[in-house]
Amino acid sequence: MLHVNAPEAVALSYDDIIFQNRNRAYGAFVLRQQYRSIITRAVGLGIGLFLAALATPTLYARFWPKNSIDRELSMKEVTLTKIAEPPVEKPLIIPPAEQAPAVNTVRNLPLVVMPEADVVEETLPPTVEDFKDATSGTETAEGTGEVDVIAAPEAKPPTVQEKAIEIEAKSDEPFIMVEQQPEYPGGMTALGDFLSRSLKYPRAAASAGVSGKVFVSFVVNSDGSLTDLQVLKGIGFGCDEEAIRVMQKMPRWKPGKQSGRAVRVKFNLPISFTLE
Repeated sequence: MLHVNAPEAVALSYDDIIFQNRNRAYGAFVLRQQYRSIITRAVGLGIGLFLAALATPTLYARFWPKNSIDRELSMKEVTLTKIAEPPVEKPLIIPPAEQAPAVNTVRNLPLVVMPEADVVEETLPPTVEDFKDATSGTETAEGTGEVDVIAAPEAKPPTVQEKAIEIEAKSDEPFIMVEQQPEYPGGMTALGDFLSRSLKYPRAAASAGVSGKVFVSFVVNSDGSLTDLQVLKGIGFGCDEEAIRVMQKMPRWKPGKQSGRAVRVKFNLPISFTLE
């Protein structure tokens, strides 16, 4: 019987398994074998440098105490000077107003109903003659007579001229939106026919090949006339002026109405200039 000796089992590391049947000479295999030791040295070196950085100030202050900086807070004595108080001004004494000279007064108190037996002369109301040279008061007294009694002028009804107040006529601001919009006589179709007949293409615009729309703004008055003509957006080359010229030749429009009343309305109209 033939006996064959089996080869001895060899323990393979993880790196040996990865680089089995591969080229191990280009450096990667050596780096993987030294990876753990390199990481361990790097971590140790980092921890050592960190601890050294923390201990450096303490060691420096211990071995070189003369170079340490001592800060002391010094208190400087401050002398406070009392500010002189401003002199107290004497209060201004306003002399009492001179009492106006009194006029003659007649006792005139509210009427009180009392029995006839208790009626005396003092309780009787003053007469019209008593008020000729005197005024009503709570007591009857004789005045100095140095001041004339000035009676208030009698109230007069205002005249027609005084009642009239001149009011500035407020400008009739045009409406933007109304219940019934203004309209060209015959409608939009008639308006288009009028523009096509009246518009003359400007020679400058035709030579330059300019075409487009000129937006004209105007106000339709309550009588249908057009005012405040202006170009909102034009295209130039004489087209803006031609649009204004044609608008000035337009007949009266049907005015807009608000609450059944003809009013002024602001209107915008685009006028097209098209080359054929």
